[in-house]
Amino acid sequence: MTRSSRAVRALVTALAALLTATAAAAPARATPEPKAPRDFVALHSVDPTILHDIRYVTPHNFVGERIDGYRQPLCILTRPAAEALRTAQRRLLPQGYSLKVYDCYRPQRAVDHFVRWAEDLDDQTMKAEFYPNVDKTRLFADGYIAEKSGHSRGSTVDLTLVKLPAHPTRPYRPGETLTPCFAPQDERFPDNSVDMGTGYDCFDTLSHTLDPRVTGVQRAHRMLLKDTLEDLGFVNLAEEWWHYTFKPEAYPDTYFDFPVSRGSLAGHR
Repeated sequence: MTRSSRAVRALVTALAALLTATAAAAPARATPEPKAPRDFVALHSVDPTILHDIRYVTPHNFVGERIDGYRQPLCILTRPAAEALRTAQRRLLPQGYSLKVYDCYRPQRAVDHFVRWAEDLDDQTMKAEFYPNVDKTRLFADGYIAEKSGHSRGSTVDLTLVKLPAHPTRPYRPGETLTPCFAPQDERFPDNSVDMGTGYDCFDTLSHTLDPRVTGVQRAHRMLLKDTLEDLGFVNLAEEWWHYTFKPEAYPDTYFDFPVSRGSLAGHR
């Protein structure tokens, strides 16, 4: 090997080492967050009169902490579902009621959070309120927790009715004494919604929309919500009086994972 060829080889080796060191020192690029398709909207941009009580951005839920993927107290839905809720609101307001949403689009990472919580049998923090009569080992078998949720498709909403004028409700204080979600309304955690017979996300058969034990004014409230929404294309989940899906779904087979935040809708009109 000649002196010149040895020099060239040494230079190539040095350059290769330098490139390797530079690549190792460069910070890893963060994977950009997924964005919502353009036909997803914030409900308040379609109808600002519909009330919001987004529970999963707070610790007042069956897990007992903010749920993964919930960055802001926002209701995101496909536009047809949001516009149908606007029509429902216009029908209810003259009757003295407003809709109030608890949950709308739900990212897959939030569903994964629910699954991890359900598999942790030692975590019983919120049992006394949300599932007092259900053994946690039964949550999957009884259908309260699943690995996929229709909410992640963007056309499903959890909601209730509020008698107007709406009164403010106090925030939940972590560690406070819990009351069963099916206790009489004046004993349950305060909620400015009408009496539906149980609180939201109550893991109990009393939450079944047409449970025969729910009668009188409680049943009348459930039926007002059900009749109003079903007339506009929503379908109720029979096991949950609060759960409705707008049909036909824009994304019947897609489970999205963009965060619940205004940033997920950036650039949308």
